[in-house]
Amino acid sequence: MEKEKVIQLNPEETINKNIVRRKQFVDKDLSFFMDVPLPSWIELSIIDVCNRKCSFCPKSDDSVAPDTYQKSSVFMFEKLANELEEIGFNGAFALCGYGEPYLHKNVYEIIKILSRVSRVEVVTNGDLIKPKTLQKTVDAGVSKILISMYDSADQVEHFKNIVEESKVPNDIVILRDRWYDDSQNFGVKLTNRGGTIDLGNQAPVGMHTTCYYPSYQVLIDWNGDVFLCPQDWQRRVTMGNVMHENFLDIWKGSHISKFRKCLIKGDRSNSPCNKCNATGTLLGEAHAQAWKEVYNLD
Repeated sequence: MEKEKVIQLNPEETINKNIVRRKQFVDKDLSFFMDVPLPSWIELSIIDVCNRKCSFCPKSDDSVAPDTYQKSSVFMFEKLANELEEIGFNGAFALCGYGEPYLHKNVYEIIKILSRVSRVEVVTNGDLIKPKTLQKTVDAGVSKILISMYDSADQVEHFKNIVEESKVPNDIVILRDRWYDDSQNFGVKLTNRGGTIDLGNQAPVGMHTTCYYPSYQVLIDWNGDVFLCPQDWQRRVTMGNVMHENFLDIWKGSHISKFRKCLIKGDRSNSPCNKCNATGTLLGEAHAQAWKEVYNLD
């Protein structure tokens, strides 16, 4: 009976639940530092390698997103955490991006550093998850562990058993069904990743104009490069580098402000936005409104 129930999971429902869950803390309370609206979501790609080659992910094509095996230094997170503490950051960190977080040997130390500032989520394919893995992740201070299951509905029971054996709180681990085919967009909110892939039932480029991504979040790569959002898989345009600059200077700087202003006004003419088909308005509306006031946009 349990397996029958699992097989009938609805991928759209899973996606919507995730959006609603994120919205609760991404959009709930805006925080400011010296009248600058602060981000509420920072994605961190701590290692540039994945142990899977999912067809809907750019990592499946070595000519686009090859595994370089480069990884972040612990020093970068110490620096970033100190700077974010100083400005009162109270959003969320998500370890995901261009690689599998658990392939980084210092993943637990990274979680511990970031969790002293705010909540930390880990997004994983689950292949390296064992009871001890969950225990160490929770002990490091993680808020949520999101396990994306790509193989079959049988994985639900598998991971439930691991969670039970680990004795970590059930509500810390979220299981996400991702084992579907391209007719159901593999169970993900599928986009072309900034014009990188063309697979599944996607919206055409140009259908969406306004985008709030850079109003409320950024993605930081393994080497400290800051990108507008997780859609830019070809890493076309960097906003700065947290290893060499202060995070706040990058966040309020002229480079990211140029993109932010354009996207708030519905202008996607700049690369890589001109190739992107992501909706861009599911989260962050209040942040965009705050930036409109900062920039005096009509």
